[in-house]
Amino acid sequence: MSSARRYKTKVINRSDYEIFLKKAKEFYQTMYQAEKAENWNAAGLNGVHCVISLIDALLIRHAGMRSIEEDHMAVVDLINSNLSNKIQGIDKKTQTARRVIAKKNLVAYENRNFLKLEALELIKHVQRFYDWSTKQI
Repeated sequence: MSSARRYKTKVINRSDYEIFLKKAKEFYQTMYQAEKAENWNAAGLNGVHCVISLIDALLIRHAGMRSIEEDHMAVVDLINSNLSNKIQGIDKKTQTARRVIAKKNLVAYENRNFLKLEALELIKHVQRFYDWSTKQI
């Protein structure tokens, strides 16, 4: 994150991380249900929302804030700039999050369906980020 760039954030009670962790778990479970049903668009979008909710949970738990930016990539910059001194190896894991979040427009807004191979690749990245981030909370 550039030091000149300021993101809109909201101060949140640190105990509220549980709300976003619950959302992340629901998106995670629904992603796998969609995979089983071969609903690749739903699997992809639930994976993206899972990662965004996990980052919100991490930011709230460790920094007492969350992003209120419309650009979802802002959460990746916020987690790097606010938690890099608290959570070791976060920069590598946020690259995984960035790859997942980058798929949001493709899944939600592009004039085509999300493909099985794309969904399976995204699910793999979501699972890795989920496993790592839930240990950090």
